[in-house]
Amino acid sequence: MSIAAAVTGTATAAVHVAQRHASPARTTAPRREQSPLNPNSQALRAAGQPSGSSASPTDGVRTHIANLDRVLGKPPTVPRPTGSHAHAASKEAQAGSRDQEPLNVRHGLLNALNLSFFVPMPGMRARTAADEHMSPRSLMHMQQLLSADSPRASPRSTIGPRWRALHGEGGWAGLLDPLDSDLRRELLRYGDFVQAAYQAFQSLPTASARHRGLMLPDRSYRPTRSLFATAALSMPTWARRPNTPEWLTQQSNWIGYVAVCESEREVQRMGRRDIAIVLRGTITCPEWAENLRATLVPLDDGETASTTHAGAEQPKVARGFRSLYKTAGEKVRSLSEDVMDEVRRLMEKYKGEELSITVVGHSLGGALALLVADEIATTIPDAPQVAVVSFGGPKVGNAAFVEKLKATGKVNVLRIVNAGDMVTKVPGVAPRLPLSREHYQHAGAELRIDSKNSPCLRPDVGPASRHDLEAYLHLIDGFTATGSPFRYDARRSVIRLLQLQRGNVKKEYVKRARDLGVDPAAPADVGRSMAYGNCAVASPS
Repeated sequence: MSIAAAVTGTATAAVHVAQRHASPARTTAPRREQSPLNPNSQALRAAGQPSGSSASPTDGVRTHIANLDRVLGKPPTVPRPTGSHAHAASKEAQAGSRDQEPLNVRHGLLNALNLSFFVPMPGMRARTAADEHMSPRSLMHMQQLLSADSPRASPRSTIGPRWRALHGEGGWAGLLDPLDSDLRRELLRYGDFVQAAYQAFQSLPTASARHRGLMLPDRSYRPTRSLFATAALSMPTWARRPNTPEWLTQQSNWIGYVAVCESEREVQRMGRRDIAIVLRGTITCPEWAENLRATLVPLDDGETASTTHAGAEQPKVARGFRSLYKTAGEKVRSLSEDVMDEVRRLMEKYKGEELSITVVGHSLGGALALLVADEIATTIPDAPQVAVVSFGGPKVGNAAFVEKLKATGKVNVLRIVNAGDMVTKVPGVAPRLPLSREHYQHAGAELRIDSKNSPCLRPDVGPASRHDLEAYLHLIDGFTATGSPFRYDARRSVIRLLQLQRGNVKKEYVKRARDLGVDPAAPADVGRSMAYGNCAVASPS
């Protein structure tokens, strides 16, 4: 019998007994031991108050059942295996340490880079029993994190007086290490916006106006335009398999959206109206092909040596990134044209208000975000302050491009980097040639996190896990400062992390998840992902 069934059965029996024997004169219930599944039990013990000290037996039991509903209500119930299926399930549990994360469209070719078992890499070692160890505190906290709706985001505080500092003015000095709580919340919100882009593309990869069906995790924002990126490269006929989906090889694909904060209450809390430009990472084959085109090319077509100062290095960026940003498709305009038109339209619509622009992306999206920010600051003279938030983004251009971003005085870049994420080290891994002055360089400030600090991820996770966006958001939620332990009151649900990174999660978490009715082996359900980790999805309509 599962833990959930046993506790629910006990609570139901207690309701019948309480209803039969309760009397009007009796107003207090005998002291009960708190259920280990009750998310409020620790708080009650800390306060030294028994659960039934001020309530009738019936009310106390009903309250306990309500708590159980919050913990066990949303995740789908997984039937316990019986008979021959039980033997197969036990074999699967014994092979848990060999589980690998499932191959899906989201990870694409990155799953093939999980080389920790084949190629020795710095910081990687053989898994030991200590890798599976979880402290009692982590186990207690896990029961809250496995709930779909009991973990709630931290209360929002008014950030109006300091929004410019949180948006990058001053380079986030003093806000990254230790990590400011308000900044953490802002980063998690923008990260969930990118999750919404991934979910929307995976649910309807061939749709054209996908932003109209988006449900953002922050309802104060409304999507206003879909964005498309077109690759200059096409898949040769001989490379296409018969059963390959068309969207996986087509040149133009939906890559993100523009959204604006329309809630006047939220505008007042933030101190300005925010325009968000959200870009997903690499999914299709042409996008992967463009990623491999790492030759540095001039940022602008018309830019020549005569337009730069004498002896100054010319701003250059990776050919593949520039191609995806500037190339127009047969039926869609280029990403550059769509973004600039929508930014100008929104600036005109909200003319006279305090505005900010936040460009956020993961992986490839982080690289394109820098190109978007540079063009906004260069071509729109009255553009507001622009912040770039890049999750696991690669290098984009040379030192001259980085200096060009700084010279605008409007662009602030924050890169969130997970230690061991190989994507953040490319392009430009190979050493420079002796006679070459050109080399890739990162831009902006850096917030460094590490998968080893997570209480539920294995310390030897592979490159695919270190690059996963949900792993990034999980680590940001728990990061306090360099060298400090994982935040004990982190509130982000780990259900989606379990489903996307099952092979990289400690076995004790997987076991407890099954006991609580969560199936880590099931693929992430797009239709229920609002409950699974607060991720946005495409609307059923």
